[in-house]
Amino acid sequence: MYYIQKRIEISASHRLTIDYESKCTQLHGHNWIITIYCKARELNHNGMVVDFTEIKRKIKGRLDHQNLNDVLPFNPTAENIARWCVEQIPHCYKCTVQESEGNMAAYEQDE
Repeated sequence: MYYIQKRIEISASHRLTIDYESKCTQLHGHNWIITIYCKARELNHNGMVVDFTEIKRKIKGRLDHQNLNDVLPFNPTAENIARWCVEQIPHCYKCTVQESEGNMAAYEQDE
C-alpha cells in the first residue's frame, strides 16, 4: 500500500449555524491547517497516488481567502469540512482540519 499526506494552510472566514448561543455564530476567520491523507494499492501512470498539485488546487483553490458559508453547501464546521475534503480527492481516506491551535476535527472513511 502506498500512502501520501498533503498539508495545506488556508485563511478563510465562516460563521456557524448552531442551536445555542455562541460567538461562533458571528462571522470570524481562522488560519486553517488541513491535512489530506490518501492511499492506493497501485500507483497511477505517473507513478503517484495523487498529484500533490491536484490536491492543492481542489482544496486550497476552492477555500483559501473565502467566506466558507458562500462556497460550501453545508454548515462549515471543522467536522463537515473534513468530510467534504475526503469526498473531493481520489484515494483520500482521511482528513484533519485544524481551525486554531487547540481545535482539530478529523473524518476518516470506513473501509
